[in-house]
Amino acid sequence: MENSENNDQMSTLSQVMETLRKRGIHKEFRMNDQCQMKYDNSEKNYLPEELSILKTYRFEGDSNPDDNVALYVLQDNHKNLGIIIDSYGAESNYSGEEFDTFLRDIPVHESDEY
Repeated sequence: MENSENNDQMSTLSQVMETLRKRGIHKEFRMNDQCQMKYDNSEKNYLPEELSILKTYRFEGDSNPDDNVALYVLQDNHKNLGIIIDSYGAESNYSGEEFDTFLRDIPVHESDEY
């Protein structure tokens, strides 16, 4: 993706998700109730060091802080690409500190490709 061309076209969460989906990135990394990070319901439990954050998108609601969302594009050590979507601010998709700690521990390798 070229930054100058896509900045205007990708201003909403749905636009970014659609662009990523067209590029084959549609599976999610999710933390389950046992605080295990899984890839699209696989059996693999990921450690933070087995993942890399390639891109972070932040979206802020115009009138409601509850609409604040972050989308992370991640890659695992087997080159599988996926996303994490998380509300931030007062309300998070995940309760407890386990998710926040896990996310902070993932190495960041920002890429303009995404």
